Amino acid sequence: MDTARATEIRSGVKIEVVTVIWMTIEMAVSISAGIAVGSVLLTAFGIDSLIELISGGILLWRLLVESQGGDVEQVEQAEHRAAWVVAIALALLCTYVLISAVYGLIVHAKPESSALGIGVSAAAVIFMPYLALVKRRVSSRIQSEALAGDAVESITCAYMAGTVLVGLVFNALFGWWWVENIAALLFLVWLLRETREAFEEARNVGSE
Repeated sequence: MDTARATEIRSGVKIEVVTVIWMTIEMAVSISAGIAVGSVLLTAFGIDSLIELISGGILLWRLLVESQGGDVEQVEQAEHRAAWVVAIALALLCTYVLISAVYGLIVHAKPESSALGIGVSAAAVIFMPYLALVKRRVSSRIQSEALAGDAVESITCAYMAGTVLVGLVFNALFGWWWVENIAALLFLVWLLRETREAFEEARNVGSE
């Protein structure tokens, strides 16, 4: 590996370490706060963060192996298997969001407001575009489609966080309980797109 590529690979490793740390925090806060206040929207955001954590962890592993001169082929095989796990998990998450949001609207479920949820979603709206920008720059330099795809996931996470933030804020300020369920269905639009792309990627890597 030449010196320039080795430097960029190390940059990729660093940004993925930051991603894994952030996703761990985002997942823990969102799921715990979502369950505590009965928010389908916030819980779903946390579960999606868990799925992105798995994806980011695999990519980090792949970059670490390449940076250490290891067998990248073995890591790519594991990445292929993990792609199907992520795709199936996203499909299950879509089902959960759809059923829970519709049920919440029917029975008038009223989640409590969550300052923690508002805080973590607001932070994601600000932080994730920055991560995406860095990942996109590094991926273009090392010609990594996996890292470029991860950059897209970071942008998607920012859009999702924005939807979550709107739902939580309106519920907290005005007590409009139904806004969270509507926002969850809007969140589902992004989630369905991410799920479709995950299945396409899983099929593509499986045919290579």
